[in-house]
Amino acid sequence: MTRPIAAVILAAGKGTRMKSALHKVLHPVAGRPMLLHLADAVAALGAERTVVVTGAGREQVEAAVAPLGIAIAVQSEQLGTAHAVLQAENALAGFDGDVLILYGDVPLVETATMRRMLDRLHADDAPATVVLGFRPADPGAYGRVLADSHGRIVRMVEFKDASADERAETLCNSGLMAVRSADLWPLLARVGDDNAAREFYLPDIVMLAAADGRVSAVIETDAAEVAGVNSRAELAAVDAVWQERRRARAMADGATLVAPETVWFAHDTTLGRDVTVEPNVVFGPGVSVADGATIRAFSHLEGSTVGSRAEVGPYARLRPGAVLGEESKVGNFVEVKKAILGRGAKANHLTYLGDAEVGAGANIGAGTITCNYDGFFKYRTTIGEGAFIGSNTALVAPITIGAGAIVGAGSVVTADVEADSLVLVRPEQRAKAGWAKRFRDAMRTRKAAK
Repeated sequence: MTRPIAAVILAAGKGTRMKSALHKVLHPVAGRPMLLHLADAVAALGAERTVVVTGAGREQVEAAVAPLGIAIAVQSEQLGTAHAVLQAENALAGFDGDVLILYGDVPLVETATMRRMLDRLHADDAPATVVLGFRPADPGAYGRVLADSHGRIVRMVEFKDASADERAETLCNSGLMAVRSADLWPLLARVGDDNAAREFYLPDIVMLAAADGRVSAVIETDAAEVAGVNSRAELAAVDAVWQERRRARAMADGATLVAPETVWFAHDTTLGRDVTVEPNVVFGPGVSVADGATIRAFSHLEGSTVGSRAEVGPYARLRPGAVLGEESKVGNFVEVKKAILGRGAKANHLTYLGDAEVGAGANIGAGTITCNYDGFFKYRTTIGEGAFIGSNTALVAPITIGAGAIVGAGSVVTADVEADSLVLVRPEQRAKAGWAKRFRDAMRTRKAAK
């Protein structure tokens, strides 16, 4: 029988080292707040309830999690991690199941690891608690976990209270735990603050359970998965770990990354098979790239959809609402915003397409812009299938260019153009023979006289 699952996410710290008006747990990793990465992992586990314990900046956290149906508990005073978890008791009133204790500034913990913790909680030796441990390159000031060969915990101790021998242990406490709700609240109520920091430590419940004759267990994970964020530098390091994992997954799923370390993904980037991504490409949130497409170097995409076998860049920018159809192409120094390109349509260079619809097979010449904004309102441009827009053309919206029409280079088009017609909007070319030479001669004489 599967037991109900709840998660308590601690996020009450002020995060002063971030030096930011934004709450620490809301700083983004891959374009998504750290806290919401963790909430996603918990949701994937099938948790029945989730409670975030916050303190300073609670309004920001509440606004971020309210759409997800996550409850809030408040820790008014920072009295330690055991005290923080205890604040969630009322929010979990009536809950009978397994409780995961997580940290909002430790965002990379995977659903599979949470599941391993819960599985260990229900192993044959029925541990009272399960602790997630790790072995960092530098154990530093982490609390230590001393365990036997079966992972049963002999002793847990905070670094400040550890002896020299205990500090020599390399297995450290991440702070993440799994506990049955029936055990958690009575154990927390017994935690005292008789320690060097005068705080109520969550890990003390392990030794309190041991005093009752009950064993606790530790399972291990990679140090990168439980990396915490307390500063901008640590945020960058965690983001780098996330990016490295995402790049590996993209390649395993059939995408080619020419220089993987230079490609930056958002949390929701989707790549199809046989997609090629050249160096120095940035994917903002909301990008989907279909099979066989090519994203060339130094392109930036956000909120956009790229169709199969389409080509983007190099040096292209796709902004929210950009939709590129199959085999379409936008080239160097082309910007597309809230615009749809039909199958095989091309805008090869030096173009801005905003609030527009470009029909299949249309060709947009270099230097073309859709003039979509008058300082107050946005207007739409429609370009029909197979139309040809000459270079250095301004299309003043609202406007429709009919299918198969040709717009001559250098035109400023302010009225609709019928299908299959030619439009030229430029003065007649005139030449004055010898004028340039006479001008230069006059200027030289004038300059010499000074």
